[in-house]
Amino acid sequence: MLEQIYTYGNYLKDKFGVKVYKVGINISGFTCPNIDGTVAKGGCTFCENDSFSASTDTVQELKGFHLNLHSQENPFLEKQLTQLEQQFNAISKRQMREYGAEKFLVYFQSFTNTYAPFETLKALYEKALSFPNVVGLSIGTRSDSITDETLAYLKELSNEKEIWIEFGIQSIYDETLERINRGHDSANVKEWILKSKAAGLNVCGHLIFGLPGENKEMMLETAQKAYEWGIDSVKYHPLYVVKRTALANEFNRGEFTPISENEYLDVLIESILMKPKNVHVQRVTAGIDDDSLLSPAWCKNKNAQIKNINAALKKVNLKY
Repeated sequence: MLEQIYTYGNYLKDKFGVKVYKVGINISGFTCPNIDGTVAKGGCTFCENDSFSASTDTVQELKGFHLNLHSQENPFLEKQLTQLEQQFNAISKRQMREYGAEKFLVYFQSFTNTYAPFETLKALYEKALSFPNVVGLSIGTRSDSITDETLAYLKELSNEKEIWIEFGIQSIYDETLERINRGHDSANVKEWILKSKAAGLNVCGHLIFGLPGENKEMMLETAQKAYEWGIDSVKYHPLYVVKRTALANEFNRGEFTPISENEYLDVLIESILMKPKNVHVQRVTAGIDDDSLLSPAWCKNKNAQIKNINAALKKVNLKY
């Protein structure tokens, strides 16, 4: 009999006794320090900076307005709070109707969601926690974009709510992080994961397999270090190339070859086998099903990816 991999959904069901779904939120006015020029320019080489945008009135009104850790004021906070509520209502109702969701985690997903003045973050987080049937927050961010003040506040919230921080680890190799224009080093990620764990917070680590210049051993070393740092949950991603990115330019010049599906399956299975049992899995692959995808073609069909992942897992008596 195949053993079921311990997933994030399993964890939430065990803890809350009902189906808990993450509601992905995109707040206009948020950006990243390696997009706005604070630590670098242009963003990570694989990131299409407009990919998080949606064409709503609020988005258009806030176009060109970006917050950072040193912003003195936020004249659009009320609009952001309204945007948050509208997105939550629309998405949570669909999740209830289509999937039987009963409780929710508000997932601040797009861009860097601690990269704003503390009072703005506090207002948004508290608004999110006020919605019906919300049991907590999951906050996607970068390790160079969170302050001790914000961390202490999240620790306080975690006394009563389920609080997660999601850090993009990507790689532990500084030469890789430099090549993808990440804007911080591996020591910075380690520092803030350890600080977050010391504060009693839940940490999810994002790992990317197939980064430029990396071999299988390097990818597995990144996974091993992430586990050693004490992450509670993990997202595994293959690196794929989309149009209008620096990585697309490298690909078109023949300077980057994306990871093959067989190579990805190989490193993914080994990463899962070496994973501590208590670390649950939130994602085993990624891709995009539209004409912005340049390569690899296998990242286009999510259903086919999951089918092939399960076929590979079956050989080691596991299933996802």
